[in-house]
Amino acid sequence: MAELFPVTLKLPEGFSYWDDFLSIEEEQRLYNAIEGIELHTFMFQGFEAKRKVASFGYDYSFEKRQLTKGKEIPSDLDWLVSKVADHLSISINSIGELLVTKYPVGSVINWHRDAPPFDVIAGISLLTDCTFKLRPHDKLKQTRKATISLQVKRRSLYVMSGISREEWQHSTAPVKEVRYSVTLRTLK
Repeated sequence: MAELFPVTLKLPEGFSYWDDFLSIEEEQRLYNAIEGIELHTFMFQGFEAKRKVASFGYDYSFEKRQLTKGKEIPSDLDWLVSKVADHLSISINSIGELLVTKYPVGSVINWHRDAPPFDVIAGISLLTDCTFKLRPHDKLKQTRKATISLQVKRRSLYVMSGISREEWQHSTAPVKEVRYSVTLRTLK
């Protein structure tokens, strides 16, 4: 599977993207599986985000700044964990968390880096595309020129590791249609 973005788009080291990571049938299978998962409002430092989530495996509490063991990853998502692990050439047991997120129309993800206990971040977009943005975490380097915007297509896979994970922040623009994502994270 070839990476989608042309060489001229300067992405941070450690950021990779694959269009059509899932087939149409796999996207439907994944959507069917996550439709049965009970989602709850995401809380971040006492504020309700405009998205709903369910976390499996290890779970990071932003209020307590603590990683705890949570619910087991549902068995009907084992095929997805296996597919991502195979693609990244890591063991299935390396996947420490699987997070399902539902983004209603207009919702965003604000600028952030993923929680400290996590290492490699792999995200899959479902049902619609979104605008994904990256910028240096160092405030001195944050200029409009430094911000990179790219379209993350439905059924695609993006991966952040190394420099893109540690030294860059990411966010998403408001979605125009309901979007789901499944994020898989390895532990440090």
